[in-house]
Amino acid sequence: MNVVDSSGWIEYLVDSVRADNFAPAIERTHQLIVPSLSIFEVHRFLSRATDASRRDACLGLMRRGTVVDLTDARAVSASEVAQRHGLAMADAVMYSIAREFDATFWTQDADYQGLPGVHFEVKPPQG
Repeated sequence: MNVVDSSGWIEYLVDSVRADNFAPAIERTHQLIVPSLSIFEVHRFLSRATDASRRDACLGLMRRGTVVDLTDARAVSASEVAQRHGLAMADAVMYSIAREFDATFWTQDADYQGLPGVHFEVKPPQG
């Protein structure tokens, strides 16, 4: 199973030079867990970056995976993960859901580097 961080989804959906780093996880939709919070973050980004038709098509692709909602039990688990690993709320929710499903968490966010179950892609510095 795989969970892709929102930044990985965005790289893939806008077909950036880094899209191929996340394709192996995203294109195996039968093994893909999609936190509903990721849909929020991607929708927010795409609403500013593209037209509604393209945005909705991208969200449709995300929904091919298994969408997992944030329940009260998941919120508590994410809070514990945030405290243990020093993660922000959204980061903790995504990582916690990946751990719940024993999924590999695909990301380019350095906050996750070195955590168990993380497939980390180094993001080159912007400049």
